Amino acid sequence: MPKENFSLLSYKKLKELYKNNEKDQNKQLIYAKAYLAKAKKDNVSIEKARGWYFISLIHSGDKAIQYLDSTISYSKNLNDLNFPAYAYSRKAYELKYQSKYREAIDNFLIAEHIAKKNNPDFYHEVKYSIAVLRSEELGETNEALELYKQCFKYYKTKDVKSDKYSYAYQDVLFALADAYKALKQSDSSTYYNKLGYKESKLTKDYEYNALFILNEGANLVEKKKYYTAIDSIKKALPKMIYYKNIANLLASHYYLGKAYAGLGKEESAVQNFIKVDSIYSKTNKITPEFTSGYPYLISYFKNKKDKEKQLKYLNQFLHIDSLLNNNYKVLSKKLQKEYDTPNLILEKENLIESLQSNRTKSYWGIAVLFLLVTIATAFGFYQYKIKKKQYAQFEKLMNKVKEEPEIKTSEEVKEVKSVKSGIENIGINQEIVDQILQKLNHFEQTKGYLISNITVQSLSETFETNSKYISKVVNVFKEKTFIQYINDLRIEHALHALKEDHRLQKYTVQALALEFGFNNAESFSTAFYKKSGIKPVYFIKQLEKSYKV
Repeated sequence: MPKENFSLLSYKKLKELYKNNEKDQNKQLIYAKAYLAKAKKDNVSIEKARGWYFISLIHSGDKAIQYLDSTISYSKNLNDLNFPAYAYSRKAYELKYQSKYREAIDNFLIAEHIAKKNNPDFYHEVKYSIAVLRSEELGETNEALELYKQCFKYYKTKDVKSDKYSYAYQDVLFALADAYKALKQSDSSTYYNKLGYKESKLTKDYEYNALFILNEGANLVEKKKYYTAIDSIKKALPKMIYYKNIANLLASHYYLGKAYAGLGKEESAVQNFIKVDSIYSKTNKITPEFTSGYPYLISYFKNKKDKEKQLKYLNQFLHIDSLLNNNYKVLSKKLQKEYDTPNLILEKENLIESLQSNRTKSYWGIAVLFLLVTIATAFGFYQYKIKKKQYAQFEKLMNKVKEEPEIKTSEEVKEVKSVKSGIENIGINQEIVDQILQKLNHFEQTKGYLISNITVQSLSETFETNSKYISKVVNVFKEKTFIQYINDLRIEHALHALKEDHRLQKYTVQALALEFGFNNAESFSTAFYKKSGIKPVYFIKQLEKSYKV
């Protein structure tokens, strides 16, 4: 049809032509522009908004956001069922793709607020989107799970086999299964994976059918049923490639890596973890769930004495770790302030409204509310006391951590040895004791304790002496077990390093553990607390505050 005749077509016909040409964006753009031209000529605000929205769908990035802002501008005060809620949600996704998470959250929240008034279907779509962001981008699985449950409850009242609701319903089933997997509730995860598998079979959604197979494979990895897991993941993998589902292609290789690692098949595990890194390098997209392959690669290449690759994956891991950590700190606080709190207030308002409708029940409700407030106040006071105690401990540490710990001179070492020898005879030749003390002093000066997996046996080989001698000398002269001695040295160093090196303050606990010679975050955190009386996260938080003052 010639361009000049488009004005004769109805909005409905132009919209139909637009939708029927999804595979030809050039034609879509022609129909979208025709739609917008007609709306401008007729001066109908909602149709102008819809025209700009159609154009935005053909674009991405800043261009799409520009068109979506026009949609929002024309539809802001119209109380339409779809706009501007659709535009805010679409804009949120575009911002999310650009890793502008703070702005994305703002737009999701606005979309949800608008849709709540008159569009329950879209309201639950946006609620689901917020839940996905919390689960996948922030690792706030428990909070996301509650939102998924609300969506599941809503869709269960609909015809979930219809075209209108089947995809959204399967989205929620997959999200529930994935969340339960992350929370180590594998039986619940299996339940929703099986339910999703059946639904996707009935609706002939082959991509989602493969996703449920993949997700159950990942769940089986967590159950340590590695061979069955590998079989499931390999069945799903070709579909991820066929549908160009890059995010779940990355997930496939990650869980294959975990499964092979569980079986002790290092080479296969490393191949898959390297593929994870390769996909990340191309897309610059990864979530916290899939980062634990990096410590495996670092350890593998360390054992192989391949320092180049060890450094490569260490740098990559710390880079990812730092980016994720910074993004999530901001987002987590924002969601607590702008999403959790408003929804809690809404629940409170609904409760008050319910109380007013039934005078008899209201007395009980007020009593319960009073009890909750009392409990919350008591809990708040308890938290205040804990925080006060922690801060006092922090100040005490800061007063002590003013300079690097003093390393004893050779003469001081001999003096300590002499005093101890006067107290008891430890049954070791005096010359050997002298040698071990001097070597321990050198060991402390050179920070040998930062080497991971160090043991009394490995140190005795380095010192060319008996491990029992080292253990006994440390017990008597350091007045600690060997493990306590090593951990205390590491934590003393950590306290000074964190205070002096602001870069380290951006690391996560896992990254800091590796930095200071520990194998995992838990052992580092436990040793830190035992030595300092506070957790490393709290120490870093207070350091950051002290620099801002």
